[in-house]
Amino acid sequence: MSKRFGFFTWLGAILLVLAVAILAYVFLVRPWHMRWGARDEEISAPLPGDGWAPAGAEVSTRSITIHAPVSQVWPWVAQLGQERGGFYSYDWLENLFLANMRNADRLLPETQRLQVGDRFSYMKDGPPGTYGEILLVEPEHTLVVGAGGWTWVLEPAGEGATRLIVRYPFTVGAGLLGKFFYYAWFEPAHFVMESGMMMGIKERAEAMGR
Repeated sequence: MSKRFGFFTWLGAILLVLAVAILAYVFLVRPWHMRWGARDEEISAPLPGDGWAPAGAEVSTRSITIHAPVSQVWPWVAQLGQERGGFYSYDWLENLFLANMRNADRLLPETQRLQVGDRFSYMKDGPPGTYGEILLVEPEHTLVVGAGGWTWVLEPAGEGATRLIVRYPFTVGAGLLGKFFYYAWFEPAHFVMESGMMMGIKERAEAMGR
């Protein structure tokens, strides 16, 4: 009887800790990372890629201040992509999933001419779904890629600084499995990689002015 009581005590404690962790993530951590660094006006502002976002998609908007002019930041944004300059994030994590990612620490002149319709890859030789195409290019201001409209916007922030705003829509799959994949795995993983990318762009652009 005492062993059974001890088992249920431990089980209850584990479930309680799990419930607290889930509630903390839903009400504290998730609202923070879905708008990491973004101001209220950046969250509510329409961005050029919004028209491609699927109805009902979960949308994150994240921002960072880069202490470099737009002209110094844009070339790093322009060469994003697996077949180009990489994503400036944690390539060792991406390569665990065979992305074959190599993040550039220098500008690559051959990657700077972007055109609508160009291929935009997330991993080397991946199946459909691991690449998309460039939907919109406004040099030194906007890049929109992929079927859903992953968007990068650069806005001057005064005194040679730039606000980099990144908006990402994702359609959550139907059913419990699709929701579990998105909320338990994809969404937090994407935050880690996207914030890493933004900090990688910041580090590279600021280093050019030193």
